Amino acid sequence: MKAKIAVATVSGRAYYKLVKELKERKLPFLSLTPEDKIPLYIKAVITTKAERDLIHHPKVLVFKDEQGAAEVVEEAIRAVQGKKSYDKIVIGLDPGKTFGLAVVADGKVLKTVAYSSLEKTVHAITKILNRIPAAASIIRIGDGAPPYARKLLHLLEEALPPDVILEKVSEAGTSHFVRETTHKRGARDMMSAIKIAKRSGEALVRREDYET
Repeated sequence: MKAKIAVATVSGRAYYKLVKELKERKLPFLSLTPEDKIPLYIKAVITTKAERDLIHHPKVLVFKDEQGAAEVVEEAIRAVQGKKSYDKIVIGLDPGKTFGLAVVADGKVLKTVAYSSLEKTVHAITKILNRIPAAASIIRIGDGAPPYARKLLHLLEEALPPDVILEKVSEAGTSHFVRETTHKRGARDMMSAIKIAKRSGEALVRREDYET
């Protein structure tokens, strides 16, 4: 897949953070300096505030260190897709000793990650929903590990606004597929989370269905 995002900076700190985020998402990118000519196929250029005026391109995005790389990378993805916001964002969750998380926006996977605790998982979800503009937000939780799922649902109920839809999703058939395609635990959890995000579930009535 040809790169449509360019990173144009001589700042080592900014470059490291941006490249790390892009590689984690398996996104192809082009590395440039601010003085380099930008190829016509590039749809978005990420740079720093200090270097912004050196770059001539219709879509220049500024990396802000205090916000981290995720926000500007997601903005670049939307620019490549020709979107200012999404119709629907779905976060799939595979609960367990390791929590797999997948972010799917309008049917396309934006990010996968694995967390080692409930608290980190919930914190990540709130940040994602605050960061990515979407008309509708759905959280889909796999039912393969009921004790973990119940605790996760309880924390999400407390943390998320009432317009976020929570769904319980059957994991039947997902685990077998994932076991056959990958062996590393964190990778398995993330693959399962993608499957969960793309599978419709049972909508839960907020504050009623899962009291512990």
